[in-house]
Amino acid sequence: MFTGIVTDLGEVRALTRGADLKARIGTGYDTGTIEIGASIACDGVCLTVTALGADWFEVDISAETVSKTNVGGWAEGRRINLERALKVGDELGGHIVSGHVDGVAEVVGLRDEGESTRITFRAPEALARFIAPKGSVALNGTSLTVNEVAGPEFGVNLIPHTKAVTTWGAVAVGDRINLEIDTLARYVARLQDWQG
Repeated sequence: MFTGIVTDLGEVRALTRGADLKARIGTGYDTGTIEIGASIACDGVCLTVTALGADWFEVDISAETVSKTNVGGWAEGRRINLERALKVGDELGGHIVSGHVDGVAEVVGLRDEGESTRITFRAPEALARFIAPKGSVALNGTSLTVNEVAGPEFGVNLIPHTKAVTTWGAVAVGDRINLEIDTLARYVARLQDWQG
């Protein structure tokens, strides 16, 4: 489990494509404190560490994960948001995030509002009903509050701090973004479907 509070900016250093995808990711984390088998959210995708170096870790990414996320578009040199898994007693600053991406949203609008940036996304139709104003979403692993919703489109505001410490400072219209809906919204909708 994660919180959606990004704690490092990683860099994709190498990609090896086979039946699955292997990625080597550069990190500022002290890799001496990371165990093989640990989970790290990489742009919101929960991945398992399979190898470690002085300033990098490797993960294997299944074809299923590649098909459901934006990982297939990763290239060497790409910056990605990183978060290590929660430990008991850690501060929960964002919201509960599983690292199980539900789909890919597209950036359809950017507008500066003072020093903040308003971003509009288009969610896949099947996920739009789970997104509510003032609710939470995880976008590329970042816990964000939804401002408004209009059909499949929804907006969030990014403050300067978020843009500075995550990959959001370089966002552009057309970018494909990993979207994880709020777990609570998923269960509420399932209960309504089951009772209806």
